[in-house]
Amino acid sequence: MNPLSARRPRATALLGAVLLAVTAVACGSSSGDSTVDHAKSTAAPRQSGGQSSGPPAKPAAPGKVVMPAGPATNFTTATTTPVGPIMMTSYTGPKSGVTGKVWVWLPPEYHDPAFAKHGFPVLTLYAGGQSNGYNTWTDNQLPIQQMAVAEARSGKTHPFIMVMPVQNLEKDEKRSLECSDIPGQPKMGTWMSQDIPDLVKANFRTLRDPAGWGLMGASTGAFCSVKLALQHPDRFKVAVPIDGYFNPDSPLWKGYEAERLANSPDRMIAEGKANIDVLATAGGGDAAEVRLVKAFVAKAAAPVRIEYYEQPGGRHLTSHFKKMIPDLLGWLGRHMSPPIAD
Repeated sequence: MNPLSARRPRATALLGAVLLAVTAVACGSSSGDSTVDHAKSTAAPRQSGGQSSGPPAKPAAPGKVVMPAGPATNFTTATTTPVGPIMMTSYTGPKSGVTGKVWVWLPPEYHDPAFAKHGFPVLTLYAGGQSNGYNTWTDNQLPIQQMAVAEARSGKTHPFIMVMPVQNLEKDEKRSLECSDIPGQPKMGTWMSQDIPDLVKANFRTLRDPAGWGLMGASTGAFCSVKLALQHPDRFKVAVPIDGYFNPDSPLWKGYEAERLANSPDRMIAEGKANIDVLATAGGGDAAEVRLVKAFVAKAAAPVRIEYYEQPGGRHLTSHFKKMIPDLLGWLGRHMSPPIAD
């Protein structure tokens, strides 16, 4: 397999495997596999008009499940897999104005009558490279859908809706949008963090709590996953950056240093503002990558909870990322909510 676009120099030293649960500067323990209850309503009691024989009624607390309320989007079958079709649409976000392709896969349980009233956790996947009209999570390079079904059937994880949006609108690497609202450029950050979740909620049964929303990506997609979770912990509870980088380096940031730093995971993870769970991986066969990821992990401040995994002999290759997927799905199953019914 061809390597995904590398952002940093690569070394050849081989390191052993290590899985470290990092308590990020008095971070506390990981959330484990408990299901997080959904937020209760904080609205004030309604004021009743005229005379009332009792106290005003309180509005009902929102349920755990968000049922699709539309507008319905026209999805077509992009490809067929042994575990169901991967659907695709071209979507214009009403908040960002960005138009781009979005792929969606539904687990077999979604159509099972026994799950008809269940909301499902949503895992958004970001590809490596430019991903301007393709996504490596939708083909046999990273067949995560088949792996997810196998892992769920063995009880090692649970079902997820998988969403796979493009990350850029042009092939030119000098025009990389880095899943951000770069001044003067298409608002890719808004598209990713607001329009895409709204699209999914409008069309599919999802969960209200951020614990039902996770982000994972490889290489360039790793940057997107952890950046968006750190920026929006009220929407996404979990991030898995696979062999990523953490400092925005698109040439489009030139002249906008303050905005660039505001979109830097390297800075945000040390600010202690995001109550999220992170699993950061590095390839053990790449000494430069190991140093980069370990330095990022060491900066984490509470309430961030972060773990580090070093793939034995791993390289910055799609074929090596593929080997980690079953374990990553297991980790996601322990840190995200399972399907839930009200």
